[in-house]
Amino acid sequence: MPIFTRNDISLYYEDIGSGRPLLLFHGLTSSSAMFYREIGFFRTKRRIIALDSRGHGHSAKPDSYTLDDHIEDAAALLDHLGLESVDVIGISMGSYIAQGLAARRPDRVRKLLLVATKSYGEQSSMAELFERRAEEFNGLSIQDKLDKAQAYMFHRLTAVKKWQAKTAQNSPQLSLEQQGIASNALERFDLRPELAKISAETLAISGRYDELNPPDRGRETAQSIPHASFMEFKRSGHARTWNSPACSSASPKTFSMIELHYNR
Repeated sequence: MPIFTRNDISLYYEDIGSGRPLLLFHGLTSSSAMFYREIGFFRTKRRIIALDSRGHGHSAKPDSYTLDDHIEDAAALLDHLGLESVDVIGISMGSYIAQGLAARRPDRVRKLLLVATKSYGEQSSMAELFERRAEEFNGLSIQDKLDKAQAYMFHRLTAVKKWQAKTAQNSPQLSLEQQGIASNALERFDLRPELAKISAETLAISGRYDELNPPDRGRETAQSIPHASFMEFKRSGHARTWNSPACSSASPKTFSMIELHYNR
């Protein structure tokens, strides 16, 4: 199990393949296991490094931490592996980590892909969703809220549930308490003052049916980054690669588009 330590916190990562390094950051309460399709596609072309952020997956689960901790963990991983320059994909929470890394270590991030992203929030995106649709969520248990929320996050629930089940087979699942701690780490963050420092060529992708991080938040993020473009997937929700019909039926085409971004 590849593990390194920062400030007494042990952090797990996958390190697979060879070639130009591609660094992957997962979403809230998930882990590097969510990238099994990306790893399968890119492992013959790139060196794939996928971190389990603190509080997630096989990494240590402290009682509290912040988004800044996630960002500094990512920078420490680059130092640990001796990587001078990487390409980065970040999904949802992972996209916030990716933004922070690219802004604070601009010389070390060459290309950047931000999926289902935003650049600030008073609380986690899930808490914001519960608040926006309070009449529908009030009175429900936290587990019932999480189950109900999927209808507002994803376009094709059947495909997403298969992906979630596959991910769960390969990574420890968080307790409700651990999920709460992970969610609290994303309260009151604002990366907007730092985005102008990003020098990486950036592509931000949002899904039309994503109510967790809606497309206007992704578009706003792209507009704040100097060398950024924005793309909205018309038949996708929060999990861009796995629940868009175009992606699930022809994922090589989608991955080839991503590969083109990194190879230009």
